[in-house]
Amino acid sequence: MEDLGTPVLDNHLHLDPRHGRGIDAVEDFAHLGGTHLLVVNKPSWLLGVEPEKDDPRDDFRAVFEETLDAVSDADSVLRGRAWPVLGVHPGLVSKLVDDRGFTPEEARDTMQTGLDVAAEYVADDDCDALALKTGRPHYEVTDAVWEASNDVLKHGLALGAEGDCAVQLHTEGTDDLTEVAAWAEERGLAREKVVKHYALGRLKGPTPSVMSEKDRLLDAVENGAPFLMETDFVDDPDRPGAVLGPKTVPRRVRWLLEEGHEDAVRNAHVETPELVYGIDTEATLSE
Repeated sequence: MEDLGTPVLDNHLHLDPRHGRGIDAVEDFAHLGGTHLLVVNKPSWLLGVEPEKDDPRDDFRAVFEETLDAVSDADSVLRGRAWPVLGVHPGLVSKLVDDRGFTPEEARDTMQTGLDVAAEYVADDDCDALALKTGRPHYEVTDAVWEASNDVLKHGLALGAEGDCAVQLHTEGTDDLTEVAAWAEERGLAREKVVKHYALGRLKGPTPSVMSEKDRLLDAVENGAPFLMETDFVDDPDRPGAVLGPKTVPRRVRWLLEEGHEDAVRNAHVETPELVYGIDTEATLSE
C-alpha cells in the first residue's frame, strides 16, 4: 500500500456492493495511497427504491442503510476513515414528475421528507454521517419543477444549519453560485460549509469539490482558495470507471506533489476538510 506522505481524500464517490465493484474499488484507492473517502448514497432509483407519495421515510432509509453498510466495509480497508454523505439526488424530481405522475409540489414534499430522514442520520452520533446532499437539476426543466427543486435545495440548507453540518450540492455546471451561498447564510449555514460537487477549479460562493482533471486542479491551485478533490466514481458495472475511476485522486495527488504543489495538497486534503466538515484527516490516520 503506497504512502504519499499526506492524507488523500476523495470528497465524492459512490459505492455499490450489490451491483458494482464495492470494496474492490476502495482497495484500488487505498493501494495507490488513498486514505479517506466521503461516500455519497447512489440515487434511489439506481438501487431499485421508488419512494411512495404518502410516507416515503422507510424507502429513503433503505437507501441510506445500504450506504452505511458500504462505509463500514470501506473503513476496514482504509488507513484513514470513510464517512457517509446522505441525501436526495435532485434528478429524482424528474423521475417522480415525468415517470410517476407526481405534481412538482408532491415531488418537492417527497424529496424534502427524504432530506428530513437524512438529517436524522446526521444527528445520530453513532452514524457519523458528515453531510447532507441536495441540489437542483443540471438539465432543462419546467419553471414549476425548477421552483420545486429550489425549494428542496433551500430545505437542505436549512437542515444543514439546524444540524451544523455541511451540505453537498449537485447543480447545473457553473462557476458562480453566490445566490445559493446567500440562501445558506440567510438560513444560518456558513457558505464554506456548502460544497459544489463536480466543480471547476474556481467557484464564487460555496466551496468547490473539484473534479480531479489536471486542468481543473491547476486552476484551483493557482486560485489558492479552499477546495476539495473528487472523482464522482459511480460504481456502475455498465459504466466502468465513470465518471473518474477510484485510483484518480491518489494519482493526481502524486502528480501535484511531483509538480511542487505541496501547499495545494495540504489545502485540499487537510485544511479544507477541517474547514468544511470539521474532520482532522491527519489525526484519523492513526485510528
